[in-house]
Amino acid sequence: MTQAPAVPRAIRRRHDREILALAVPAFGALVAEPLFVMADSAIVGHLGTVQLAGLGVASALLTTAVSVFVFLAYATTAAVARRVGAGDLQGAIRQGMDGIWLALLLGAAVIAVVLPTAPGIVDLFGASSTAAPFATTYLRISALGILPMLVVLAATGVLRGLQDTRTPLYVAVAGFVVNAALNAGLVYGAGLGIAGSAWGTVIAQCGMAAVYLYVVVRGARRHGASLRPDGAGIRACAQAGVPLLVRTLSLRAILMIATAVAARLGDADIAAHQIILSLWSLLAFALDAIAIAGQSIIGRCLGANDPQGAREACRRMVQWGIATGITLGLLVLVLRPLFLPLFTSDASVHHAALPALVLVAVAQPVCGVVYVWDGVLMGAGDGPYLAWAMVLTLLVFAPVALLAPMLGGGLTTLWVAMTLMMTMRMLTLWLRSRSGRWIVTGATR
Repeated sequence: MTQAPAVPRAIRRRHDREILALAVPAFGALVAEPLFVMADSAIVGHLGTVQLAGLGVASALLTTAVSVFVFLAYATTAAVARRVGAGDLQGAIRQGMDGIWLALLLGAAVIAVVLPTAPGIVDLFGASSTAAPFATTYLRISALGILPMLVVLAATGVLRGLQDTRTPLYVAVAGFVVNAALNAGLVYGAGLGIAGSAWGTVIAQCGMAAVYLYVVVRGARRHGASLRPDGAGIRACAQAGVPLLVRTLSLRAILMIATAVAARLGDADIAAHQIILSLWSLLAFALDAIAIAGQSIIGRCLGANDPQGAREACRRMVQWGIATGITLGLLVLVLRPLFLPLFTSDASVHHAALPALVLVAVAQPVCGVVYVWDGVLMGAGDGPYLAWAMVLTLLVFAPVALLAPMLGGGLTTLWVAMTLMMTMRMLTLWLRSRSGRWIVTGATR
C-alpha cells in the first residue's frame, strides 16, 4: 500500500521524459516557422507602414495557401506513428512517401491558381489602394515557395511519425537563418524592397525542401521502401486528409475573416493586426510543440494496442499545455512594451495593438489546452470529429467578427472575437476527449 503512490509518479516521469524529448526539438522547429513571417515583418516594417500593411494581407493569403494542406504533416504523422507502434517500419516509410508525392501534386496545382489571380485575391481581401501593389508583388513571388513548403510539411510528418523531431529542428533553424540573411541583403543591400523579402523566403524554402527529401529518401532506401508514386497509396493519403482539410479550411477562414475585418479598419489597424497575428502564430506554434509530441506518442500507443498508455499520456500533456500557456501569457504581458518597436515606430500602430496584446496574453492558458487536445485527436486519427468541431466554431465566430466594426472598439473588439473562438474550440475538444471515443487501436484506424 505504501508504494502505490510511486507508480503514478513513475508514470508521470516517463511521460515527461518522452514528451520533452519530442516537444523540445519540435518547439524549436515550430517557432522557426512563424519567425519567417516575423523576420519579413520586421525587415519590411522599416520600409514603411504601407509596405507592412501590404505584407500583412499577402502573408495571410500565403499562410492560408500552405496551411490548408497542413494535413500533409498531421495525417502523415499519425499514420506513420501507428505503423511504427505496430512494428512495420517499412510500411511506415512507404506511407510517408505517398504523402510526399501528394504534396508535389498539390503544390503544383496551388501555384498554377495563385500566380494569375494574385491581384484579384488581394483586392478581394480589402487591401487599400496604397497597400495593394505591395501585397500583389509579395504574393506573386512568394507563391513559388508553396510547392517546396508542402514537401516540407509531408516530410516533417514522416519524421515526426518516426519519433524524430530533431532533424526538423536543425532544418528549420538553418532555414530561418538563411531566410533572415537573404531578406536583409536583398531588401536593403540589393535595394529590391518588398520583392527582395519575398525572393529571400522562396530561396530558403527551396533549400529546406531539398534537405528533407534527401533525409527521407535515404531512410526509404535503407529500409527497402519504394520511392515510386503509388496511385492507390496517394488516393488513400488524400482521403485520410479530407477531414483535416475541412478542419484547416475552417480555421483559415476564421483567420482570413479576421484579416479582412482588420484591413477595413484602416492601414494602422491592419499593420497592428499583422504584428499581433505574427506573435499569436509564434505562441501557437510554441504550444503546438506539445501537440506534436502528442500526435507521435498517441499514434504509437494506439498502434501498439496500448489504450491505457494513450490515456495517461493525454492527461499529462494537458497539464503541460496549461502550465506552458500560463507562462507564455505572463511573458506577453511583461514584454509587450518592448515587442512593438521591433516592427514599427508608428504611434498609431502601437495604440491599436497594445490592448489586443493583453487579450492575447490572457487567452494563452486556453490555447495551451486547445492545442494539446487537438494534437491528441489528430494522433488518434479522429479527423471527422475535428472537422465538425471547427466548422461549428467558424459558425459562432464569423458573425461576431463581422460585427466588430459596428460594435466599436476597433482592433480590440476583433481580438475579443478571437478569444471567444479559442474558448469555443476548447469546449468542443473537451467533450470529445472526455467521451473516450477517440481511442481506436491497431496499425490503421
